[in-house]
Amino acid sequence: MAFQMIEGVRIWGDPDAGAVSQAITCSQHGNVVQTLLMADHHKGYSQPIGGVVAYSGQISPSGVGYDIGCGNKAVRTNLLASDVMPHIGSIMDRIASTIAFGVGRGNRYMVDHELFDDPDWNVYMQVAGQKGHNDLKQLARQQLGTVGSGNHYVDLFVEPATDRLWIGNHFGSRGFGHKTASGFLNLAAGREFFAKAPGEHMDQPPVLLNLDDEVGELYYRAMKLAGRYAYAGRDVVIDEVLRLIGAEADFAVHNHHNFAWKEKHAGQDTIVVRKGATPSAPGQLGFIGGSMGDISVIVRGKDSVENVESFYSTVHGAGRVMSRTQAAGKMNWKTRTRSGGAITREQMRQAITDYGVELRGADTDESPFVYRKLQTVLDAHRETLDVLHVLRPIGVCMAGADEFDPYKD
Repeated sequence: MAFQMIEGVRIWGDPDAGAVSQAITCSQHGNVVQTLLMADHHKGYSQPIGGVVAYSGQISPSGVGYDIGCGNKAVRTNLLASDVMPHIGSIMDRIASTIAFGVGRGNRYMVDHELFDDPDWNVYMQVAGQKGHNDLKQLARQQLGTVGSGNHYVDLFVEPATDRLWIGNHFGSRGFGHKTASGFLNLAAGREFFAKAPGEHMDQPPVLLNLDDEVGELYYRAMKLAGRYAYAGRDVVIDEVLRLIGAEADFAVHNHHNFAWKEKHAGQDTIVVRKGATPSAPGQLGFIGGSMGDISVIVRGKDSVENVESFYSTVHGAGRVMSRTQAAGKMNWKTRTRSGGAITREQMRQAITDYGVELRGADTDESPFVYRKLQTVLDAHRETLDVLHVLRPIGVCMAGADEFDPYKD
């Protein structure tokens, strides 16, 4: 098998000491069936990124994290990349000026969606009252179809084998999901839903809710609603980019990687909490993004013994090897300047120019230098997935440099 065991945790790839310690802590709390680390693992808040914990009868809002339903969507278009490349600069300008990037940003126009008639909005009437329900729903309406900051993006790709143009994006449930997570973490601690919570510690044990308790059942419903919201947002953005470039899609892949699923594993019913990990059941498709200077891939889960032992989970990206502060330096929020970063903007610009990427936004904390090579982590999971399409970025659009990112995952 390609994985190793450390204190009962199944680990793919090279073990990161901090993430392994967090995974061991997770394994020691609650009704844990199995704890795993994918090859792109690194430290997160409470549950590591790339971490998977299967519980019996329990769910962890700290494990799912603040960006509930964060995930990827990719579509193959009817256009050839070679026809697009002469106009890539103006296309990326249109994407950057049309799609809303950045923390707290609302859409330039209100997007109506059947999601807002979903009966699970009633959860917020119970936990946050009429005003809280109305405020959260209004925030969700304003931000549907916006991308946010951090490592969230809209990319154009070429599939070198076919010259077909692909569009991909990566983001989650925005401020609505963040407030949902914060609210239920408050409730779990005996505070009011909108109370000001104390700061989390990176290595704190997971917060657990029993699914047969009222708060656990309400969280599960709210999490699923936030997941549907994240899917709707990614759909809206992809459709807008298709419109901007005059393209149609003939194939799509769409998946979460910050979520909890009811699944059967090891002969029992489980709740599988994946934070920065992609579901990979046999035949299931996934879109896994690399850095802006690396490949991304469309994968399919294998019907293999090792995939069973991975609890049908795989990587969600290449995985960070350098923290944001280490890469970009410490931020002075009064002057909005950074100092002491290991990567310069000149180094970043040269790297993406050499790779042939037209970049809009982003800072050195998202440069290729801060991530593993995607092929390295894919190789660690070769017995659990097949790579169907290899994509190379030609246009990358992210929030601008020096954006504060409150979404901890």
